[in-house]
Amino acid sequence: MSKSKNNVVEPREIIKKFGADTARSFVMFAGPPDQSAAWSNSGAEGTYRFLRRIWNWAFAKKNLIASAGAFEGQMLPHDAKTLRREVHTTLRQAEYDFSRMQYNTVVSACMKMFNAIDGFKGTESEGGKAALKEAASILLRTLYPIAPHITTALWKELGFIAIEGDLIDAKWPEVSEDAIKADELTLVCQVNGKLRGSITVSAEASED
Repeated sequence: MSKSKNNVVEPREIIKKFGADTARSFVMFAGPPDQSAAWSNSGAEGTYRFLRRIWNWAFAKKNLIASAGAFEGQMLPHDAKTLRREVHTTLRQAEYDFSRMQYNTVVSACMKMFNAIDGFKGTESEGGKAALKEAASILLRTLYPIAPHITTALWKELGFIAIEGDLIDAKWPEVSEDAIKADELTLVCQVNGKLRGSITVSAEASED
């Protein structure tokens, strides 16, 4: 978008139609800040739908998140460990991209993080609920610099103010090395250079 090329987009119209968070998020998602980008109404609509998905999910899970206990000390089932691994691995990438001011890939990381959260079904156990609550907290803090209005509102609705204070003052989430560490490994089986199958073993298994 450039004034010299007569293709400037009036931000007030975009904000009126989609909201300020969508405008901010799409501009950041369009590409690196040192490169030009063409405005796309369809792209802005896609970003708007992503933020609405987070909003709708949060209100659907509001009571579950509020009733979840503290994460520490909880026994985690396999699916909860998988959720934590995906969220913390993505958080690490988002931190690196923030440091390089590559905000387009930060938005992508938030989308990937939310997909893992939205697809999580293991809320029957207390450990699963705690893992989901932690994941929601990490997502909102990671997305906050990009979409501050919706994340501030959801931070309050999900009860995080009582735990960590206002979102603007909350600590940046820390990557958990224990969460990232895989408890299982997939080993491929080859015969004469041809793939014949794979097996899943404990990460602590001996070579034998």
